[in-house]
Amino acid sequence: MFSKMGNEFVNKTNWKSQADPARLPAKRVYLRLDLPLIIVSVALLLFGLIMVYSASADISFYISKDRSILSIYSIFLRQVLALVIALTAAPLVVLVDYHVWKKFIIPVIGVVILLLIAVLFIGENRYGARRGLFGGAYQPSELAKFVTVVYVAVWLDARKESLKDIRLGLLPLIMILAIMSGFILLQPDYSAVLTIIVIGGILFFLAGADWKEILILIFGVIVIGILIVLTTNTGRTRVFGWFQGVSDPTLAPYQVQRSLEAFYKGGIFGVGLGNGVTKGTGLPTPQSDSIFAIIGEELGLIGTILLIGLYLTILWRGLAISQRAPDQLGRLLAAGMTLWIVMEAFVNMAQIVNLMPFTGNALPFISAGGSNLVVSIFAIATILNVAIRSEESKDSSNDIFAKIVDLRRGDRRRRVSRPRRPANTVQ
Repeated sequence: MFSKMGNEFVNKTNWKSQADPARLPAKRVYLRLDLPLIIVSVALLLFGLIMVYSASADISFYISKDRSILSIYSIFLRQVLALVIALTAAPLVVLVDYHVWKKFIIPVIGVVILLLIAVLFIGENRYGARRGLFGGAYQPSELAKFVTVVYVAVWLDARKESLKDIRLGLLPLIMILAIMSGFILLQPDYSAVLTIIVIGGILFFLAGADWKEILILIFGVIVIGILIVLTTNTGRTRVFGWFQGVSDPTLAPYQVQRSLEAFYKGGIFGVGLGNGVTKGTGLPTPQSDSIFAIIGEELGLIGTILLIGLYLTILWRGLAISQRAPDQLGRLLAAGMTLWIVMEAFVNMAQIVNLMPFTGNALPFISAGGSNLVVSIFAIATILNVAIRSEESKDSSNDIFAKIVDLRRGDRRRRVSRPRRPANTVQ
């Protein structure tokens, strides 16, 4: 009788979520969010607003047309506006099951490609590059990074059975990355191209590609990098300037020299928040590309170490969520978004102290720039999306005994009674 009742119970409950993660219930979703990841992300956002305000006051006043007292807040207010827009849209990214994204990724990537093409014709030219639309307020290349991670993850998940076939796995992936990178390279935005290619290769490896394919992909990336350096003036200037700076810091590019000067002034404890002087004496783009130098000057070595610790915490939580994901698509999305944010952060910090050639990418959550801030928040929202599905899937995959025991909460029992040994049992 009990066996029959148990079978009927299983049939009636119909645990579809175990077989189909896209059908997971939406109830109590807010209880499934990864709290450490949220806390670290909020800390970075608040710290970023503080540093943008500190680093942008002088340059905001300089570039403003009216030179009024309110002009010193112009860059800061744009950053706040971007933050409000991102936080308004982020819940949608968190709550809509990432499996549903597969239906819309092709049209979305088509729109992104059109935006990248539009930049080439009507984009604003700044510092010898066309990267922004609407007066430079929006950079499609930032959205292209996010969409490429999603698209490559979806594509690899759909072709996981044929990845070890070079013709069906590696070559199509190279075509996907080449198309997206090609349009960005025409702007040019070398840091975005580097990000897309490296993250695409990492996802290919995580999806289970063969070592031979990975070596071919690495060789291809090296060849592309060499061609960019040899055939573009910007590439040659940055790489040769980096080599000179490694041998003699006084020969490093001007932006790197001023950044190292800021770190030297900051020392261990810094000169105090808002008291840095390098931002007002010629350091290029102190509110965006060079903001890590301002952190080093005003908060010192201690401040930079704490900032690095926040990014390492994102790496820890993101990879932990990726490992617990209910399927390969979730693993690839969480890992891809995590590695993208952390890689961009460490590339920005490394270029400022001349550990690698200058690429001009932003420091996620910290640098002024609405496009980068929005997609960085969307990346965190995607990781949280995977975390929610992981927890719900874990609940739905519990054994039937645990589910029946859970129903006993209604009669206020603290635990399930255990079988007791008869009193006359001989031990």
